[in-house]
This record gives sequence, structure tokens and C-alpha cells, in this order.
Amino acid sequence: MRRKEREVTDKEEIRQILENGQVIRIAMNNGEYPYILPVNYGYEMENERITLFFHGAKEGTKYEILEKDAHVSVETDCEHRFIPPTGEEGCTASYAYASVIGQGTASEVSGVEKENALIHILEHYGVKQPKMNPAYVEKTRVFKIELEKYTAKHRR
Repeated sequence: MRRKEREVTDKEEIRQILENGQVIRIAMNNGEYPYILPVNYGYEMENERITLFFHGAKEGTKYEILEKDAHVSVETDCEHRFIPPTGEEGCTASYAYASVIGQGTASEVSGVEKENALIHILEHYGVKQPKMNPAYVEKTRVFKIELEKYTAKHRR
């Protein structure tokens, strides 16, 4: 990380960034060009380990790409605010943010793990849902991304 003074290493601060993020952007390897997709998400954070969860319909481009190569990069951000220039020089303007960027491997989950992942997604958006309707669970695919490495940073 080039700007070490902006690096976030405190686990609770990283958890807060994940909590405040609204989407993760998933970059997948798709031949000549990367394929990037914003999705809603849930997460688990245990000590240094972060697992992200996302869901979708039964079929689609993202699944075809992930079947070929499950390696992904992800990004979420929050706390956006334009910082106006000081004085008359526009080049002093800046932008405040907080972000987590990571790399890992995506894999499909099923059974109890699938239901728990969906509960994590709902909880991330403030919905307490202790039980899922099996008919709806059956209609969706759910994946987890276990981050192998990640960095977090902020500009306040």
C-alpha cells in the first residue's frame, strides 16, 4: 500500500467498513477483459478471516465464469464525501472514503451453509430472519468468497 498513513489494520474498523458498505464489486477472470459485477452481500469476520456471501438466480454469466476460474477480486467502499479545494487552487480538492479490497476464491454453498449465508445477507441490510422458506432457498444459488488476502484504507 503506497499511502501507509491511510491503511486500516484495526479489525473493528475493518468490520465497520464491511458493515457500512452497500455492495461488493466482484471482478472475475473472463478471458481478454475482466467481468465486474456489483452484488449485495453478507459477511462473516472471525479474527483476521473474512468470508463474503452473495446470491443470485439459478443461472447466469457470473456462474459460467466462476466455473472456469473461481479466483476473484472484491471491493466495497463507504463514507463518501467530496473535500472542496482550499483557497483558489482546484488541485487541493480531495475525496473521503473507506474501502476494503481483497482477493479470494468463490465457491457455491448448499444445505445449512446456504441458509446461513442467506441469513447473513439479510442481516447485513438490517433484516432479522431466523428461518428461511425452503421454496425460496431452492430458487437461488449462493456463493461464498473466502478472502485469502485483503487491505483496508480510509481517507477522512
